[in-house]
Amino acid sequence: MAEKSSNSEGKILKSVYLDRLYGVFLIAVSAISFGTMAIFARIAYDAGSDPITVLFLRFTIAGILMLAIMVAKGMACPRGRTLITLAFMGAFGYVGLSFAFFTALTMAPAGLVAILLYLYPAFVTLLATIFLKKPVTLLKFVALSLTFGGTILIIGLDSGSGQKLGIVLAITAAVLYSVYIIVGSKVISKAGAFPASTIVIISAGVAFSGIVAVKGVKFPGTAFGWVSVLAIALVSTALAIVAFFAGLKRIDPANASMISTLEPVVTVALAAVVLGETMTLHKILGGVMILAAVLLLARREANRKIS
Repeated sequence: MAEKSSNSEGKILKSVYLDRLYGVFLIAVSAISFGTMAIFARIAYDAGSDPITVLFLRFTIAGILMLAIMVAKGMACPRGRTLITLAFMGAFGYVGLSFAFFTALTMAPAGLVAILLYLYPAFVTLLATIFLKKPVTLLKFVALSLTFGGTILIIGLDSGSGQKLGIVLAITAAVLYSVYIIVGSKVISKAGAFPASTIVIISAGVAFSGIVAVKGVKFPGTAFGWVSVLAIALVSTALAIVAFFAGLKRIDPANASMISTLEPVVTVALAAVVLGETMTLHKILGGVMILAAVLLLARREANRKIS
C-alpha cells in the first residue's frame, strides 16, 4: 500500500515538474514571437505605414481571428469582474504602455529608453514580493542580474541623457508592463489563456481604432508590407500573448518576466540575419548571459516545491 502511495506521489511530482518546464518553454516561445515584431515592423514602415496604423492593424486582425476561433470552438467568454479586468489590461495597459514607450523614443536616446523598459523584471520581482508574497531568492537575484546585464550589452546605451520626461515615460512603460504581468498572473486562472488573450487583444484593438479615427491611417503600400503586418498580428501578437498567458499560469511571474528578456536576443539575431546589421562580441556575450539566466530559472522552476 505504501509502495503504491509512493509511486502515485512520484507521478504527481513528475507531472508538476513537466508542467513547469512547459511553462518555461511557453514563455520562451512568447519572447521569441515578440522578438520578431521589430523586424516585421521595420518592413511595414519601409512599405509606407506608421506605428499607430501598425498597432491598430496588429490588434484588430489578431482580435478578429481569435474571436472567430473562440466562437468556432464554443469557448466561454470571461464575465463580470474578470472581463472588466482583462478589458482594462488591453485598453489601458497595452495602449498606455505603447504610448509611453513610443513617446519616450522621441525624447530620449533609443538605447536608454529600451534599457529603462527592461527594468520591468526587477519591478515584477518587487511587486510579486509585495502582493503575491513571492520570496526573492539568491538564484532569482543572480538571474535578474544576468538578464539586465545581458540586455545592456545587447541593446547598448546611447550617449546623452535625454529629456527628463522621456526618461519618466520609459520608466512608466516598464511599470505598466510590470503591473500588467502581475494582474495577468492573478486573473489567468479564472479566464483561461486563450479567452483572456482574446479579450485583451480586442480591447487594445478598440482603443487603437479610436486613435486612428482621429489621427488617420497609413496602410502599407506593398504586398510584402501587408505580409509583415499579418505576421505581427498572428505571430507577434496572437501567438505571443496566448503563449505568455499560458506560461504565466504555470510559473512564477518574476521568473516569467526574466525569461521574456530573450526578446532582444531574438531581435538582434534576426536583425543580423534579415537586415544585415552587425553582430558584435558584446551582443553575443549579452545573449549568452540571458540564456544562462533562462537555464537557471528553468532548473529552479522544475525543482520548486509544490505550492
